[in-house]
Amino acid sequence: MKILVANLGSTSLKWRLFDFAHGQEQLLHKGGFERVVDYPKAIGDCLLELKAAGHIASEHDLAAVGFKTIMARNVNGCVRLDESVLQAMEAFNGIAPAHNPPYISGIRFFAQRVPKVPLIGLFETAFYQWAPAPAMRYAVPDAWHDLGVRRWGFHGASHKFVAERSAELLGREDVAERTRQLYLAGCVSPIRQPDLRVISCHLGGSSSITGILNGVAIGTSMGMSPQSGLPQNNRVGDLDSFALPFVVRSTGLTLEAAEKVLCRESGLKALSGGYNDIRDIQKQAARGSAGAQLAVDVFVHQARQWIGSFFLQLNGADALVFTAGIGENDTVVRRAICADLDQLGIVLDEEKNSSVKAREAVISSPDSAVKVLVIPANEELVVAREVKRLLDQWELERAAEAARRTKPARKTKLSGLKSKLTTH
Repeated sequence: MKILVANLGSTSLKWRLFDFAHGQEQLLHKGGFERVVDYPKAIGDCLLELKAAGHIASEHDLAAVGFKTIMARNVNGCVRLDESVLQAMEAFNGIAPAHNPPYISGIRFFAQRVPKVPLIGLFETAFYQWAPAPAMRYAVPDAWHDLGVRRWGFHGASHKFVAERSAELLGREDVAERTRQLYLAGCVSPIRQPDLRVISCHLGGSSSITGILNGVAIGTSMGMSPQSGLPQNNRVGDLDSFALPFVVRSTGLTLEAAEKVLCRESGLKALSGGYNDIRDIQKQAARGSAGAQLAVDVFVHQARQWIGSFFLQLNGADALVFTAGIGENDTVVRRAICADLDQLGIVLDEEKNSSVKAREAVISSPDSAVKVLVIPANEELVVAREVKRLLDQWELERAAEAARRTKPARKTKLSGLKSKLTTH
């Protein structure tokens, strides 16, 4: 079973091809295009690369194409991307303006190019379906809540991979397996061993922190939109709800213009004086830029604040995990986040921390009560796994339906035989 996972940007297409033959997981191919102008051509070129590499003879060799979709109104989990789901995504374009529109367009292009291949989306919000209501509810009227004004949570595939892999590394296969089964099970089965408490820090151009108990999210730093939580590279992060109307009234900016500032000119970019990459910001800080240093300090402060929140909600932690671009590579940020937390049982091994970049490792000292881990993100694998589970579920449902249809026919045939015997 070969599953293509497509990562869609407004001007980019990246992909990974996985094979699940014989119960194995194998990455066959990965590639991508930047500065895409003609999306249908880019999709065609992607398929040509897969054919040239000998992985497929035609698109009919693909069991499905999977997508790491963001959010949709009244749709969650791992689902087939038909037109009704795409329209539900469009209903939330205003909440995820940088993400939903390119995904919707790209999915429609894929539907035109490979019409007989199932297109399946794993929504980023799916991992938070079982989070407790107090963690996800805003103090707004029911009508607003019903409209979608609530915490949704994002980076779900990344945090789910952390939940699975950290459980394996900590010797809790029961939690890892339950976490893998979450989306299709429809419920959360109990864990009989002691609780496994993980705080997952997805730190990158877009960042979020999630508390995880026995493989299930108990809350997250991101709220209703990807513009919330920690300061993002050029998005504001958390902001008092009255700040926006205050600025609009005070400056004469239109709502649309103010939204553009919040989404494109804020976050680390606003604090640092125009830099939105943490590597460039740290270089400027080292050269004496007060704004750049402030950007780093605010980012670290916000991360520690959310880690502290989940440490309290979980009544401690068994593991603190760093993932994504900053989390996997930035030794300075990891050191700053973990500084002076020995009373909480978090003690970093400085030598290990300084030597680890973009690879899986334990970076805490042997006497640290909380394991500090680096786990490289593998969101595409999570998407591929969930797409496969959905395909397997469909196959089981088809087999069950076929069995139901054959039973009455056999009964009718036997009844006819009995009638003949009675007649004679």
